[in-house]
Amino acid sequence: MPRLSNPLRTSIVAKLVLGYGLLGIASIVAVSAVFYSGTIGVIDQNIDGKIKSQTERLLDNLGDGSRAALKAEVHRLLTDGVDNDREIFELLDEDGVAIAGNLGSWPSVADAPDLVTATVLRYGRSAPARLYLRPLVQGGVLIVGRDLSEEEAVREVIWRALLAGACVSLMLTIAGAMLFRRSIEARLGEIRRTAAQIEAGDLSQRIPVSGNDEFALLNHDINRMLDRIELLMEGIRNVSNAIAHDLRTPLSRIRGRLDDALRHESTVPRLSTAAHDAIDDIDDLIRLFERLLQIAEAESGMRARLFERLDLGRVVADIGEMYEATAEDSGITLTVDAPASLYVDGDRNLLASAVASLLDNAIKYAGKGAVIHVRAGLYQGEASMSVHDNGPGIPDTERDKVTQRFYRVDKSRHLPGNGLGLSIVSATAKAHAGTLVLEDGGPGLVARIVLPLAVN
Repeated sequence: MPRLSNPLRTSIVAKLVLGYGLLGIASIVAVSAVFYSGTIGVIDQNIDGKIKSQTERLLDNLGDGSRAALKAEVHRLLTDGVDNDREIFELLDEDGVAIAGNLGSWPSVADAPDLVTATVLRYGRSAPARLYLRPLVQGGVLIVGRDLSEEEAVREVIWRALLAGACVSLMLTIAGAMLFRRSIEARLGEIRRTAAQIEAGDLSQRIPVSGNDEFALLNHDINRMLDRIELLMEGIRNVSNAIAHDLRTPLSRIRGRLDDALRHESTVPRLSTAAHDAIDDIDDLIRLFERLLQIAEAESGMRARLFERLDLGRVVADIGEMYEATAEDSGITLTVDAPASLYVDGDRNLLASAVASLLDNAIKYAGKGAVIHVRAGLYQGEASMSVHDNGPGIPDTERDKVTQRFYRVDKSRHLPGNGLGLSIVSATAKAHAGTLVLEDGGPGLVARIVLPLAVN
């Protein structure tokens, strides 16, 4: 049985909150250390400097430096009324016996360093003190120090303030971390709820977008992806319905012809005719599937890796030259205007096939005696390939529909075709980051493929 994982250990939100909390605690410790060093540390340094300077000044002011003079000076300092509540002076002889001073106890002179912090008896009261033990040339030791009772009180106040500040900061850090966690979980929850609804089949759901932060940008990108997926799925449904509808007729026709051939006298000519008719219908179906695959390939972007720098004018000129004979046989005047040096990045075969599809449609629907202009050039700052005929054109209400797969204008249903030509052209334009624009030719139709110019 697999062991269930702890959600807090696997949650990225929990890890972020933990990291945020640890960072907050580390910041509190660092700030407290800096603050303590800048207060108590400075006070301690000032006390040490004052004690040493006072000691050296006392010894320098004594002329002969005799023990008697030093004893008298110590007595004077302890009775002058200046800072007597904090001053510490003690004069010891060579044997460590007190000669003068205000201490009842002191640290061992032999083992103590020059500066030492110790608890001493001062006027019969125990007190913390900072002491400077200064050996004398004539023998003995002079102890100069400061009562640290006030400093200890200040130190305790500072520690309490730091502890209170640390507690408040820690609580704020935890509250901020929890708020941060709730905010992230709420944003992620929107994405997960939308994903669950889409998984259930509702492709119309979108993630709410608010603000302009990273989540908003991500939600916008996901929504754009969902728009594209919904469009593709809708296209698949339409294609499936259209295929089911459009395949029924040719398949029924094939079956009817073969059945008719079997029901009547099975002569070689009859069977041969039925077989040839069936083969022709099957070839039409094969071409239909080939065009559907061509649309799918263009929409998938699979051929983007084959893009190259090419001259669009050259592509249009080659296709126009190829269709001159066909147009002449159909009684149509075809003119080509394709200046060179109009560069785009694309697939030559796809773009050539798209222009050929537009020319096929123009020749088929414009009719005998029509005039068709094929042109390459600039259109609103972008590259353009256009086919303009003076035929019946496409009604305004139909132009947005004719690029749908298998859609055909009513008046053209009697003509051969399957309604995929403009779908392929539109898919090809989109695969090249362009668009297919259908405009009124006044008379006729202008079918224009607009593509971005190549960037040097």
